[in-house]
Amino acid sequence: MRDAVIVEAVRTPIGKGKPNGALAHVHPVQLLAHTLRTLVERSGVDPALIDDVIGGTVDQVGEQAMNTTRYAALSAGFPETVPATTVDRQCGSSQQAVHFAAQGIISGAYDIVVACGVESMSRVPMWSNVPPGKDPFGPGIAERYPEGLVPQGISAELISAKWSITREQMDEFAVSSHRKAAAAWEQGLFDAEVAPLDGVSRDECVRPGSTTEILGGLKPAYHDPVFAERFPQIEWNVTAGNASPINDGASAVLITSGETAARLGLRPLARLHSFAVTGSDPLLMLTGVIPATEKVLRRASLSLGDIDLFEVNEAFSSVVLAWQQETGADLAKVNVHGGAIALGHPLGASGTRLTTTLVHAMRERGARYALQTMCEAGGLANAMIVESV
Repeated sequence: MRDAVIVEAVRTPIGKGKPNGALAHVHPVQLLAHTLRTLVERSGVDPALIDDVIGGTVDQVGEQAMNTTRYAALSAGFPETVPATTVDRQCGSSQQAVHFAAQGIISGAYDIVVACGVESMSRVPMWSNVPPGKDPFGPGIAERYPEGLVPQGISAELISAKWSITREQMDEFAVSSHRKAAAAWEQGLFDAEVAPLDGVSRDECVRPGSTTEILGGLKPAYHDPVFAERFPQIEWNVTAGNASPINDGASAVLITSGETAARLGLRPLARLHSFAVTGSDPLLMLTGVIPATEKVLRRASLSLGDIDLFEVNEAFSSVVLAWQQETGADLAKVNVHGGAIALGHPLGASGTRLTTTLVHAMRERGARYALQTMCEAGGLANAMIVESV
């Protein structure tokens, strides 16, 4: 049976998703093109050999419309014969691109494929793809959920309440994320994965001096009297400090079969072992990482104890802490170089950003198995297991 291996993985530094952010001047197509160009330069692969480029983008509108991945590939100088497509599984879009790419390799449909993603939240704000007054859900959803769905911030609050996660626990987790990210930068652990761009060489949102005292002074980010009446159990613990920021960034991984890697003299970073996707309650829309983790472990015939490293997207502290309660995973093995709370969460780029950080961390720490999982809007989650080679 064919296998799928990652032979190169890169990302941009991550900028603040605001008009004054370090990468706000860069068009999203150019952001993604930079990672694609760097990917082939570092790997030495002739881009003409690439069978497909699969990219994730969430808000596909404005400057991120019209199949952004195709124009990024052309902007990167890839031959016109190299095709590309853009997918949307919300925050897990580029992780889904990895799944599709690896599955294409394993099936024999591809020999070499790029999985990637981009989001410029400074230039294309979240929800800008839904015009004011328009309903993206339709009447069937209103009938099925008559009380109405809720924003992600309210879901994060509901998770905090259901799993009895305190404000202090959430703030402590956030501080830990910043400290780990700062330490990774100081130790040069991001050097192999980051492709500096226009003088920007480091992630903009990492705050080495963050403390629980500082975060404790922040106000709740999502307090709403209507939701407070509907959900009296909410204690309003989610703040800007214990949730991921909005960001700009891009990332990409190059995937081939093991046979192709050997033929081209490429050194694999890791093998893509197993995959799972799942749906869950769209009200508690961020808890899908729990069943997704169980599902991918079952498919891989592995146990939690077999996993040396985890990447669990830090959309909110409460998501990772609820996942940890349910799985029993050792938090010392989770997001060892910091997560989205510190590094940032450029939506469509985050899946392959996590993969990039994970495979480099595996090599640095000598890990055999690693697991990546991401929560996604609408009650969805992706999970995959990566193995050293």
